[in-house]
Amino acid sequence: MRHYCFLTVLTLGLLANFANAAPARPNFILFIADDMAWEDCGAYGNKAVRTPHLDRLAREGMRFDRAFVTASSCSPSRSSLLTGRYPHSTDAEQLHWPLPKAQVTFAEKLKAAGYWTAAVGKWHLGNEVKDRFDVVHEAGAGGFQLQVGADGKAKKMVAEKDESGCGQWVSTLQARPKDKPFFLWLAALDPHRDYVTNSIPNPHRPADVVVPPYLPDAPDTRRDLALYYDEITRLDGFIGQVLAELENQGAAENTVILFISDNGRAFPRCKTTLYDSGIRTPLFVRWPAKVKPGSVCGSLVSTVDFGPTFLELAGLPAPPSFQGRSFAPLLTNPAARVREHIFAEHNWHDYDAHKRAVRSERFKYIRNFDTNLPNTPPADAVRSLTFVEMRRLRDAGKLTPAQLMPFQKPKPAEELYDVSADPHELRNVASDPQHAATLAQLRAALAAWQVETTDLASGLRAKDEFDRETGEPLPNRQRPRPTKTQLLGAGRP
Repeated sequence: MRHYCFLTVLTLGLLANFANAAPARPNFILFIADDMAWEDCGAYGNKAVRTPHLDRLAREGMRFDRAFVTASSCSPSRSSLLTGRYPHSTDAEQLHWPLPKAQVTFAEKLKAAGYWTAAVGKWHLGNEVKDRFDVVHEAGAGGFQLQVGADGKAKKMVAEKDESGCGQWVSTLQARPKDKPFFLWLAALDPHRDYVTNSIPNPHRPADVVVPPYLPDAPDTRRDLALYYDEITRLDGFIGQVLAELENQGAAENTVILFISDNGRAFPRCKTTLYDSGIRTPLFVRWPAKVKPGSVCGSLVSTVDFGPTFLELAGLPAPPSFQGRSFAPLLTNPAARVREHIFAEHNWHDYDAHKRAVRSERFKYIRNFDTNLPNTPPADAVRSLTFVEMRRLRDAGKLTPAQLMPFQKPKPAEELYDVSADPHELRNVASDPQHAATLAQLRAALAAWQVETTDLASGLRAKDEFDRETGEPLPNRQRPRPTKTQLLGAGRP
């Protein structure tokens, strides 16, 4: 009998030791900035903008130098991120199109596997997939917080203005159940337009900002950029609060933190373009348990890869609907490669558009299916200090060829850039015989991707809803916009 009891105790002890030794599934926090350029923080070399907490993420984790979104437009980019599919495959490829209920998301897979999931801040994905999260706190119009239950129904509007969209980040982290791993989708409204003065106690000085060469170095441009910097710094402060709360809970060691932006800054030749200023994103990954501090990865990564990566790190299989591939191997071996190319697209966003791009580590190829249209920035950027000044300088004949690009029409059907030698993509070498082989190779890669993902060259086009010179609404503007299903049902091509 004593021998039996001894074996029982021994067995229970071994089982307890095994349970204690089994690695816990990691937690996940995904920070999403709204309209922040990849280089506008200290970790990527811009010392004029104050981002101590983002810089800390880079210092304590891995900085990715070739990370890209799949669309330079808010809601299509987020739909792609959540589903692991390219925007045209989500049926939500145009701005304000809701993500259909039939789409599979990585959030629901984590939730089904026992993760507690919450989305807090900017949503912009429609109502059909809110049930993929346990909790949704959506930043509503005017900065108010609309609290939504897992059933997708509004619970109450909290009458507390939150211009940043980050006001409930910490309280949601505090409210999480402590007996489950968690996934938090923390999406800011910063630094989206419209900008306001004094959004932080110590505003940036216009004299200190970095003006890219495709924008005129004029006083109003600098004022505009300084206000944009202010909102980045405000966002950085909220990230610092989440990091402090995570440490206070003793959960930092096994929490994978990722920071990205949904697209480039809302300035001319940035957001809604397929240049790196539109689709390249900052990406930091901090995971003290696995990722080496201060590491840098130069491999290509796309946000379509995030879903497969989250699921692999959680020990779960990726569903067959996913079109991305996991970049988990890069977290322990930043010299590895998981893809040869990234792909991106731009469809309707305030204005008619249809473009596609493929990028290797060195070259970018853009195919414009809308050559008759200029690269007009989004309507809020058209109304900006910068664009008003650009129109004035254009009329006075004082813009450089690079600065005239948002007004250029027709534009070339094909663009090719040696991004290593020409990081701002100012010299189109598509007609240069020295690059003919590269042009043919990237042209073929893009065509193959379009076939593989059933991307129609014509797309589903929509008319301009804003004036391209002033940004003011046109009489045909519709709110809400008809969905893809409604347009197809109405016989639209």
